[in-house]
This record gives sequence, structure tokens and C-alpha cells, in this order.
Amino acid sequence: MMLAKKYFNFIAILVLTLFSFSAYGEETKQEPGNTVNTAQEIKEYIKHHLKDSHDFHFYTNNETGEHRSFPLPVIVWTKDGLKTFMSSAFHHDDNGQVIVEKGNARLVKLHSKIYQLDQGATTVAFDDDHHPTNAHKVLDFSITKSVFGMLLTGLLMLLGFSALARGYEKGHTVPKGVGRILEPLVIYVRDDIAKPNIGEKKYRKFMGFLLTVFFFIWILNLLGLTPLGFNVTGQIAVTACLAIFTAVIYLFSGSKDFWKHTLWMPGVPMILRPILAVIELVGFVLIKPFSLLVRLFANMTAGHFVVMSLIALMITMKESFGAVTSTGMSLVLALFISVIEILVAFLQAFIFTMLSSLFIGMAVEEHDHH
Repeated sequence: MMLAKKYFNFIAILVLTLFSFSAYGEETKQEPGNTVNTAQEIKEYIKHHLKDSHDFHFYTNNETGEHRSFPLPVIVWTKDGLKTFMSSAFHHDDNGQVIVEKGNARLVKLHSKIYQLDQGATTVAFDDDHHPTNAHKVLDFSITKSVFGMLLTGLLMLLGFSALARGYEKGHTVPKGVGRILEPLVIYVRDDIAKPNIGEKKYRKFMGFLLTVFFFIWILNLLGLTPLGFNVTGQIAVTACLAIFTAVIYLFSGSKDFWKHTLWMPGVPMILRPILAVIELVGFVLIKPFSLLVRLFANMTAGHFVVMSLIALMITMKESFGAVTSTGMSLVLALFISVIEILVAFLQAFIFTMLSSLFIGMAVEEHDHH
């Protein structure tokens, strides 16, 4: 446990050091006047917040144009090979105006995507739909804000469960420290999710995946409530990967009875069996994973959108109710929804894990033959 505490202290010091250094180093200036006052500007700001980004942006002083943030590593594969640099090279530009030159490659950032300019181009040209005509996307392997959040979550899980395991190895009957939080949740996932849905005989095989998914989603959801602005589970690519993992597990773990009932369902007229086989396959291969990814993505995105919309009330209702009243209303409502979001963070982790175990249980179930 002392070792775990040292790890946590080291991580805390490292994060604080990065934040302090970067906040000092990333004191860049742009033209003042980048305010967010109108409903359209607020809407665009919220949409920008919900997207992934290549840096952590804390705030901008609209009077001086000064930004406070810290950069993250940019790792891209271009026509000229691998290029790496820090995102601060773009100077917070997201309109394709700042060009970063790395060797023969000229790179710009546009709508949170990194493009490489065609050979000979010095500025980005746009068509009528504001799409670049002389630049193309690169393969982006950058450590974005969402990737940083997933790595941090994975590290926290590793340290937490390592401390819990060491406690069991030492013969502790009652867990200590972070183990007091983890053990009840582990038992809950085992006794109330895995066993009822998968069965006493086969649940242990899938406990590692179910525990990983539950704590991974739960911690990421909680990080999304911090001022760091994480919205990892609100990225559809992340929820799609989690749903694909679940689909691969239950499809490859399916019993003979499962595939027999799926592809050639007994007890129904022969003429209907091919039709039912197609319906069942579409359901297991597409519909069930799609329902998993959309449910998590939509709920977490909606939660962030609602919280930020309530915060924006202090701006949109300022003229009608005054600064004090509108700010007070915004604070109370946003705080109320944020408390509910703590429950939603756990609820969405529970639902995803519950449905995953249910789909796995349907696939591995052995049918009685009479």
C-alpha cells in the first residue's frame, strides 16, 4: 500500500508540474475580441468543447488574447514520413492559418484535424463548402486529450488493482486504502452482473473483460466531470471500439447451440428459417453492438451539452434578469445537473457492462435437449 501511495504521489506531482510548466510556457497571444456572447457563438463553443483536441485549453483572456493551456505530442504520418512535434507549434490556430514546417512537410490544423499542404502550396485554399482543396488529411497517431485521458485511466486502474491484489497476497481480510472502494464494486459486478447473466459455470472466463469495461467507463465518465474537459466516452470512436470488443467476445465464444439456434432455428417452418437466420445475424453482428455504442455516446454527450448550456445561461439571460440573478440561476442549475451526472457516470458504466454480460450469456448458454 505504501508503494501504491508513492505511485499516486508521483503521478500527482508529475501532473501538477506539467500543468504549471505548460501554463507558464503556453502564454501565447492573439488578437483580442474572441468573445462568446451570442447564442450561435455559444453553440459553436459547446460543439468545439465536445470534440477531441490536441491540447488542454483552460481559458483565453479576451482582452489581451492570451491563452492558458498545455500542449500534447503530435504524431502524424505524412507523405514525407513520420513527423513529431508539440501541439503548441500551431499557436491555438484551428483555421488553417498557422503552418508548421517539418522537413518538406507543411502541416496545418483545421477543425481539429491535421492536414498536409500539397507540394508548392503556402496557404490553404477552400471550396464553397469550406473544405481544403490543396491539402489532405494525414494519419494522426497523436496523444490527444482523449488518448491522454484513456492512458491516465489505465494507469489509475493498474495502480489501484495492483494495490488490491497485494493486499490479498499479504492475507488482508479487509482491504485498505483504495481497495475499500474497489472490492465492493468488484463483488457487485461478479454477483449482480456476471453470475446472473452468464451463469455460475462460465462467468469467471469473462470477469476480466467485464471488470475492465466497467471501471474504464466509470473512471472516464468521472474524469469528464472535472475542469480538464475530458469527453472520452462522448467520442463515438471510443464507444465503437468498446462495442466491437464485446461483439468479438460473444461471437467467438458462442456455443454450438447458439449458432444452431441463430443460423437454423429449430421449431419453426423450414421456409422461415433462412429469413430468421438473416435477422438474427444482423441483430448480433450489427444491431446489438450499435445499441451499445450509441447509448453510451449519446448519454454522455447529452450530459456535457446540458451542463454547458446551463452554464451559458449567465450570458444568454444577463440582459433579462441581470448579471447576479442569471449567474445564480446558472450556478444552481449547473450544480444540480452535475450532481446527477455523477450518478449517470456510474449508471452508464453499469448499463454497458450489464448488456455486455447479457449478450455474452446469450451466446454461451447451453440449451437442454429433450
